[in-house]
Amino acid sequence: MKRVALVILLVVVSLVNYAQVYKFDFTPDKKVKDGYTKITSETLFNNEQGYGYDLQPAWDGKSNQPFFFSVNVPDGNYKVTVTLGSKDTAGNTTVRAESRRLFIENLPTKKGELITESFVVNKRNPKINEKEKVKLKSREIKKLNWDDKLTLEFNGDAPRVSSVVIEKADNVPTIYLCGNSTVVDNDNEPWASWGQMIPRFFTDKVCIANHAESGLSANTFIGGGRLKKILSQIKKGDYLVVEFGHNDQKQKGAGKGAYYSFAYNLKIFIDEARAKGAYPVLVTPTSRRRFDSNGKSTNTHGEYPDAVRWVAEKENVPLIELNGMTATLCDALGVDGSMKLFVHYPAGTFPGQTKDFKDNTHFSTYGAYEVAKCVVEGMKKADLDIVKYLRADYKGFDPAHPDSFKSFKWNLCPFTEIEKPDGN
Repeated sequence: MKRVALVILLVVVSLVNYAQVYKFDFTPDKKVKDGYTKITSETLFNNEQGYGYDLQPAWDGKSNQPFFFSVNVPDGNYKVTVTLGSKDTAGNTTVRAESRRLFIENLPTKKGELITESFVVNKRNPKINEKEKVKLKSREIKKLNWDDKLTLEFNGDAPRVSSVVIEKADNVPTIYLCGNSTVVDNDNEPWASWGQMIPRFFTDKVCIANHAESGLSANTFIGGGRLKKILSQIKKGDYLVVEFGHNDQKQKGAGKGAYYSFAYNLKIFIDEARAKGAYPVLVTPTSRRRFDSNGKSTNTHGEYPDAVRWVAEKENVPLIELNGMTATLCDALGVDGSMKLFVHYPAGTFPGQTKDFKDNTHFSTYGAYEVAKCVVEGMKKADLDIVKYLRADYKGFDPAHPDSFKSFKWNLCPFTEIEKPDGN
C-alpha cells in the first residue's frame, strides 16, 4: 500500500512539474500582478532560487543597457511570452535566447504602449540517458545552450520588458538542426550563423532546436552523441535538417569521400529520423566567398554538394539548395559587396587586431540573417508543411536581389571574446 501511495505521489509531482508555469513581473509598480513573481534589481540568479538576472548587471528598469534573465527548467520546449514596453518611456527591444538565438528584432514601443509576443525556445543539457552524455568541446562547457537554465537576453537601443511568462510547449513540431560552424549558435562577436537567425521567422507554433557545432562533420556529429541526443527527444512530425560538407571534404584516407563515408553518414541521419516518424531534410553546404577571374562564384566543396543532391534524390528526401542560393547571393553583391556577408574587419576594429581580418567561410550577423532567409526559401520550394508557421511579417526573399545592408546591435560586450570557429 505504501508503495502504491509513493507511486501516486511521484506521478502527481511529475505532473505538477510538467505543468508548471513561470510568471515574472518586471514593472516598477509595488503592486504585483496576480500569480506573478515581482522582479527587481535585487533579483539575482542563484540555483537555490532558480531564477533572476544573470551574467550581466541587473536591469534597473529604466536604463538602456542590455541584460540577461535566466530560469532553471528541465529539458524541453518552452513557450515564452514577453510583454515589451513601458508606461514611462519609449523602447526598442531585441530578444534572443540561449546562445544568441534571435526571436524578436528591434521591436519599437511608444511611451505607455505594451506589445505581447510569444516564441518557443528549446532548452537542453548534455545528458542523453543515465549512462551517456554528449561529448562537448572544451569551449562548449560554458555555452548557454548546454546548461540547466533557459536564458533570455534583452537587447536593442532601449530594451523595455513588462512581464515574462514561461510554460512547457512539448506539443509543437520541432526543427532539429544538424551542422557545423555555418549553422551553429555562435556566442561571440563577430561571428553568426543561419541556425541562430532562422527562429526570427517562425511563430510560436514551431520550435527550432539547433544542435550544430563548429568543426563537425557528419561522422563526428554522430560519433559525439549529438544525433543520439536528438533521437532521445525527437518525436513524430518533427524535422531533422542536416547540413554538412565543409569539414567532411578535408577527410582523407580509405573509405573517405563524398560518395563513400559522407553519403553513408547522411543515410544514417535519414534512416534514424524516419524510424522516429520525423521528416529528414538535406541541405547542400553554404558557398564560401570565392570568385573566378570573371568575378563569378566558384564551388570550393568538390563533389560534396553533388553527393548531398544524389543522396536526397536516391532516398526521396527534400533538398534545400543552399549551396546554389548562397553562391547567387555572393554574385548579386559582387566581389567587394559580398565581403559584408562574411567576417571581414579592418585592422584595429577589436583589441589586439593589428591586420585586416578576412574570413570567407563564416558569416557576419548580416550574412547569417540573409542566409537564414535562403533556408526559409528552400523550405518553401521543397513544400515543407512547416512553412505554414512562418511569421506574417516574413515577406519572402530572392538571393539574386538581397536586402540592403542591415545593422544589428548584436553582442552585449562586442569584440571582447574573439574566438574563431573551427572549420574552413
